[in-house]
Amino acid sequence: MTTAAAHAPAKDSSVEDALLRSIRIPPRPSLLVDLQRELADEDPSPRRIARIIGNDVGMSGALLKLANSPFFGATRKAKSVEQAINFLGINQCAALLTGLLARQAIDGKDGALNQFWDTSARRAQALVFISRRLRIAPPDISHTFGLFCDIGVPLLLDRFTDYADTLALASNDGDRSFTAIEDDRHATNHAAIGCLLARNWGLSPDVSWAILHHHDYAVLDDEATDDAIRSLVAASVLAERGIARYHGNGASLEWDKGGEPACRHLGLEVDEAEDLLDELHETFHIEH
Repeated sequence: MTTAAAHAPAKDSSVEDALLRSIRIPPRPSLLVDLQRELADEDPSPRRIARIIGNDVGMSGALLKLANSPFFGATRKAKSVEQAINFLGINQCAALLTGLLARQAIDGKDGALNQFWDTSARRAQALVFISRRLRIAPPDISHTFGLFCDIGVPLLLDRFTDYADTLALASNDGDRSFTAIEDDRHATNHAAIGCLLARNWGLSPDVSWAILHHHDYAVLDDEATDDAIRSLVAASVLAERGIARYHGNGASLEWDKGGEPACRHLGLEVDEAEDLLDELHETFHIEH
């Protein structure tokens, strides 16, 4: 499937659309619809947003736990959802809640996806850090992109019984792009599916397009692509390198494929990138 098929108008006769219909894309949660409606208001109210979130006890507790985590450098503890919103800001709380809703909508049974969500949270942390340091994107956009970057993976695991084999092949191929291997085996890929979900859920266009292109490193030198999207993709390459280092992996195939164009786009020399990754490594040791 071409990447365009992820967002092209439906064609009933196409094999691609038949395939897409066979993949379970979770509908946008009603709580997210209500939240986005409030955020679209000219003057969104923390109190009204707190009331929306407060209707779900589980979401309220999870949001408070995240808001009070060391990652956000909280010097004072929020005792209510409204306080959390005021401390962190409306957009950041919305990003956190969107991630929590994604986990609720997609999570497998018996904690089967725990490692996936842990890695997604780590990536979100890395992207916020990199984006703040290099001033390339708002924290909430970076955070949401980090969480949803690989959101297509569990959806494809659910659809194809041999997709775990595809993941292993793609993760260990130093020549072909990750998504090209997926396309060859399944006629679609996790980036295209993730982009589709992001669009269906009403996420930022920058997020959905960055998801679509996050393994397409040629886009980093494509001036026809919006700079904000390319910057998110470039930052994701650094983030993946940082995550690999955190897990004790000195080598990173994605870094080998995309590290040079990513640094070039971000205006980083090799030693500057290494310094940034060293700082990122330190932040990874802050317990959530």
